[in-house]
Amino acid sequence: MVDLTTSSYAEIEALDATALAEATALGATEHLSDAHSGRDYLLLEQELQGANPALAARTRLLEGLISVQLRSPHLDEQQVQSRIKGIYGRDNDTADFLFLPVNNASPDDLRSLGTHWSLLFADGRSRERAVAHHYDSAGHYNRSIAQQLAGLLNATLAPAPMARQPNDYDCGVYVLDATWALVGRLIGGEGPDHQLRPLDDLVADRQALQDRLRRRLPHEEEPGSCE
Repeated sequence: MVDLTTSSYAEIEALDATALAEATALGATEHLSDAHSGRDYLLLEQELQGANPALAARTRLLEGLISVQLRSPHLDEQQVQSRIKGIYGRDNDTADFLFLPVNNASPDDLRSLGTHWSLLFADGRSRERAVAHHYDSAGHYNRSIAQQLAGLLNATLAPAPMARQPNDYDCGVYVLDATWALVGRLIGGEGPDHQLRPLDDLVADRQALQDRLRRRLPHEEEPGSCE
């Protein structure tokens, strides 16, 4: 069972439990919310903990809102660096892998929902040459934002081959399915450091995501439980 008090997601800024509970439903053409991605990342974290606890300790699955907050003009450099330190370090260990959904919402207005999601996968195993692979199902739509975030993470941006979405609402599904695919490759020990991981053959599966979102999180009670 994942300890939600120390999970990579919860340690940054946990989503409201009500929002996570409501994220069990996803419509046929509905755009993903931060709660949808947060719920799916908690499910993935549970899978990763069970499959490879050591890798789980080196991996951070982050809230998409972080991609907006780090770009806020209301944060000074010290505040940004403090937040990044909180992302990378926990207790005495340091993250090697960061998965950050990138949203193009305006950092000036956190009520803005944005119109597009992409994925930034930062590989920091070599601290001197960290690389941030950017997977964007709309080509280079979020590239400038990804470049800014990579710089804040002291990583070199590397645009990565990614399958193109066939519509205007599945970008978030591509982000989540890409994360599951990349984590699966890490579990399998694929490739040397910083090897480009193409996902140009990725097939996003909204139905599979809908099924996953209906799974219970570790802290959610069984139906009919008296506890």
